[in-house]
Amino acid sequence: MAKQRKIQDYDWLYSFLRHYVDAMVKLSYRDIRFEGRDRIPKDGAIIYAPNHTGTLMDAMVLLAMDRSPKVFVARADIFKNPKIAKILTFLKIMPIMRMRDGIDEVKRNNETIERAVDVLRDRIPFCIFPEGMHQTKFSTLPLSKGIFRIAFQAQELMPDTPLYIVPVGIRYGNFFRFRSTVRVQIGEPIDVRKFIAARSDMHSQEQMNDIRQLLEERMRESIFYIPNDEDYEATYEICGAVVSQQLKLIRERRKAMKLRGLNAYFTANNLTVKQVQDMKQSDPERAKRLLDLGREAIAMRTSENISLKSVAMRRPILSRILKSLIFIVCLPYILLTTLFNLPSILVCKFLTGKFKDSAFHNSVRYLVNLVMWPILMILYAIIAYIALPWLTALILTLLILPSPIIVDESYRLVRLMVSDTKLWRNKILRQKYAQIRDLMFK
Repeated sequence: MAKQRKIQDYDWLYSFLRHYVDAMVKLSYRDIRFEGRDRIPKDGAIIYAPNHTGTLMDAMVLLAMDRSPKVFVARADIFKNPKIAKILTFLKIMPIMRMRDGIDEVKRNNETIERAVDVLRDRIPFCIFPEGMHQTKFSTLPLSKGIFRIAFQAQELMPDTPLYIVPVGIRYGNFFRFRSTVRVQIGEPIDVRKFIAARSDMHSQEQMNDIRQLLEERMRESIFYIPNDEDYEATYEICGAVVSQQLKLIRERRKAMKLRGLNAYFTANNLTVKQVQDMKQSDPERAKRLLDLGREAIAMRTSENISLKSVAMRRPILSRILKSLIFIVCLPYILLTTLFNLPSILVCKFLTGKFKDSAFHNSVRYLVNLVMWPILMILYAIIAYIALPWLTALILTLLILPSPIIVDESYRLVRLMVSDTKLWRNKILRQKYAQIRDLMFK
């Protein structure tokens, strides 16, 4: 009798496709950065615990972090269709029940836990989103018990094998814009065996509460974290308004000239949040004025459809001139690539319209490009080589090959040009941000 295949077993087709899938994930972002990978333990089993803000893309980004195979879990209701369930199993995704599915359904998670433990015993990294659901905020949700039940049961069955829960912070530049940026921070791992041994006199439920609190703290340290309270929106607005000045001060104080790109923004934004929180304690009146200005600014900015990136820009006038020149010079090429990418654009438009939750839109765009663009390129190449001399056909094929990227970058360029112009014309709003900066750094 043939041995039953496990979800974590090697699959040559899956491994072959991983190269293309991972490459497409990285092309889906203007900048993608993985920090702290040296923290990933190599002497035991691993449970990755990422925050959940980007639906499918959270898993895809984590998968692309390295070449190691990983097994994920997803909500059980999407497994109801047998064909979809088969595809998800091929993709190494297991179902897990949630409380909203009903207590009877949640009881079926014992099977998932057993399979998860089996994955860990084979030293395959297991990935579970401990928040249980996604939210498009730079914050965290309460952690569910599932990840800790799996960890404790697995450690009990593997007493001689270290088991680590590894917090992962995923920080998108924008939750809703395709080809934004993403920064992935590996946090300080939790050694489950040592954790339990240090609390051997405690009840299992007390141990679970303690480890939940510890993981929550380490996840927050790994992300751009803003407390999810009534000041969330205003605090985020303040972060965008002062980021350039904050970076300048950080570099002057720390001589941190190597602090660039996503790491620089991560450091500056987290510092701003800390300063706002400290100000609320030390100088509540000043903090109130600052947060009120943040609320007024975001109301004015969003009513005018102005991007926070325009506000955060370091040299706005120079940026506007450069963007305009680039757009004018590249316009013929932009129109060409837009024409060839039109089928994908229309399919994305149709499919994203089916989702009320905009957090799914980038996942849809990724999947459409993943599937459609190779098919379109093959079709265009065949037509070109039939209708044109081979050299002309080759040049045309190479020109249209990066069409999805060119179109998205062009659209982004136009949006920012319009946004920059609106901000430049809105003197009252610019004065509002000047007041925020003065209050923040006085």
